[in-house]
Amino acid sequence: MIKIGITGSAGFIGSHLYNTIGLTPDRFERVVFDRNCFEDPNILDSFVSSCDVIVHLAAMNRHEDPMVIYQTNLNLVSKLVESLKRVGRKVHLLFSSSTQEERANPYGNSKSEGRAQFSAWANETNNCFTGLIIPNVFGPFGQPFYNSVVATFCHQVLRKITPKIDVDGELKLIYVGELVEKIIECILQKINQHTFLVAHTATIKVSAILDLLTRFESDYQQNGILPSIQNRFEHQLFNTFRCFMDVKNHYPVKFKVNSDQRGDFVEVIKLNMGGQVSFSTTLAGITRGNHFHTRKIERFAVIKGKALIQLRRIGTDEVLDFYLSGEEPAYVDMPIWFTHNIKNIGEEEVYTIFWINEFYDSNDPDTYFVNV
Repeated sequence: MIKIGITGSAGFIGSHLYNTIGLTPDRFERVVFDRNCFEDPNILDSFVSSCDVIVHLAAMNRHEDPMVIYQTNLNLVSKLVESLKRVGRKVHLLFSSSTQEERANPYGNSKSEGRAQFSAWANETNNCFTGLIIPNVFGPFGQPFYNSVVATFCHQVLRKITPKIDVDGELKLIYVGELVEKIIECILQKINQHTFLVAHTATIKVSAILDLLTRFESDYQQNGILPSIQNRFEHQLFNTFRCFMDVKNHYPVKFKVNSDQRGDFVEVIKLNMGGQVSFSTTLAGITRGNHFHTRKIERFAVIKGKALIQLRRIGTDEVLDFYLSGEEPAYVDMPIWFTHNIKNIGEEEVYTIFWINEFYDSNDPDTYFVNV
């Protein structure tokens, strides 16, 4: 069992790493990071002494005064180094630096100088240190105007705000899930490399990102059509986009019912991608699901009976309740990292049509069971 502590575990990358290592409790134990750690040496020492591995992600990315960023980030590094020296515990330390190092701006300098401090500590104490040089990171739940241009564009496109492109350059990107996989790989392999370049996984122009997000908004948000997904990056971008939607107020989406003397006809799923369609019947009082996915795109469409669909984002307490009825057919799509279920709340069977973007693979189900 490896005990892992993550400074900044509530942040963008930190929360993804924290939630992902929580999926394998037989391998990793998460050491809780207290926000007050850096304000109280005793709390910080207690945190450090509890860890086999520390991933230092806590940092400031944006501020109106660049020198505040510089001083804040180096101050956090210095306090952690001092604690490591006081505690004297053998620890594998991983530090998230950035390709901004090469730009020599205050943020980049805070990262390069912080990495140098950690490197000196590791050499002095013979500890394992991985200095991660990370490209631009994007993914679900990033903070607009702070974490990435992708988060900013998602926020703006979904709110009908026209994004502004200052420089239409090519971005080298990595999806947050891929970065987390790389960090875990470094932990398991005990990578002792003070300059570890994390390779980007996609290169794309800023305008091309905006074009894709605009298409997603038109096809998916407005018309309920599952868009064409051409590659891994577009899949990741679409899942990112979906997590910026106003899930609480967008669902359930009612279908258009076409009726004539023969009966009713409803178009349930319009898609420009593949996948698998299935259906289920659920008896009165029975609940299905209580699981979440980290990559799958999924739609639940209730066509008969009365059902309650519930969603809760992992790491939060708010439960979203959606009531659906076959008398007014509707659907709810499942965002990634939202545990979800469906319960029959009526007296007759519930009929549900399910669509998912990939065939079920028992060797790689991407299904994690957590009660809503």
